[in-house]
Amino acid sequence: MGIVPVPVIAGLGTAHPPSASQAELWEGFFSRHFSGTTRSLAQRIFANSGVTRRQAAVNPLLEDVSDWPTERRMRRYQVEALPLGKEAVGRALTAAGMGAGDVGMFIVCSCTGYATPGLDILLARDLGMAPDTQRMFVGHMGCYAALPGLGAASDFVTARGRPALLLCAELTSLHIQPSSARVDTQQIVSHALFSDAAVAAVVVPGGPGYALREVASVTDTSTADHMTWDVTDAGFRMGLSPKVPQVLSRHVRTLVADLLARHGGTISDVDGWAVHPGGPRILNVVERELALPPEALAASRATLDEHGNCSSPTVLLILDRLARAAPPARRVVMLAFGPGLTLYAALLDRQG
Repeated sequence: MGIVPVPVIAGLGTAHPPSASQAELWEGFFSRHFSGTTRSLAQRIFANSGVTRRQAAVNPLLEDVSDWPTERRMRRYQVEALPLGKEAVGRALTAAGMGAGDVGMFIVCSCTGYATPGLDILLARDLGMAPDTQRMFVGHMGCYAALPGLGAASDFVTARGRPALLLCAELTSLHIQPSSARVDTQQIVSHALFSDAAVAAVVVPGGPGYALREVASVTDTSTADHMTWDVTDAGFRMGLSPKVPQVLSRHVRTLVADLLARHGGTISDVDGWAVHPGGPRILNVVERELALPPEALAASRATLDEHGNCSSPTVLLILDRLARAAPPARRVVMLAFGPGLTLYAALLDRQG
């Protein structure tokens, strides 16, 4: 038997639509979108979101989608997601020194839009991928989808010895909900946090980059109603229980410690943390439960500050930040959380 190749993230590529400051979004749109007693609550939530700037393919300062039917939102998803995904993929392939024709498997994660043929087919066509390129589309996993996506790419690379490409693309700006006088804290929080982005990652058999050692997860199905993403006649509606941080606090340390122990390490060995910033409270819980120093989550907090919560691409944005640091992080743990309630973790080691 030959040597089994180690799957390595050899290139990352990011793409963002135009940005606006949180203050501009509040003053120019959301201060009018929320009314009555809801407005003062919303203003406090926006101010304490940990977000300074966000990106939007469909900017509410220019275009109010809150009363659009779902069909219209889905048509716009195709228009906006395709060029954003193409930009991210092109940058990732360039960073890895590869062409689109070299891709053996193409995995796309997105929970903010659906169409058939999907982004996987349209991008494979437009970028010139080979007809025998295998494809996988991952939907409705939400904020943690990048990690099972990386796991599937890693398994393909290990089994076939060929490169795989992962794209996470989300357009949360398409799902602003209709205004209502009823206080709905969950909707206020989601409107204060979410943002748009696309990030692609090229995974290859061996070579320099971040070796993907393992992807692990735990799901607490007793709390399945704590995080939801419902398809409605007015777009997709977020459900986000304030109890989510409590569930994370019960599981995150065991998940991370066990993952590291399987590879002969401990929490103190990790010098790069890519923790999905579901909001400031999420980061505070992870920092407390893992007993991390304040600077450990600096990259996660900076990503939340500059880009908001972009759903599935966010942990890859943080990994890209860690990879570009001087010096770059050597051992990285990625953490992301989503419906289920599900916690996902990945262990990476820089090599070469």
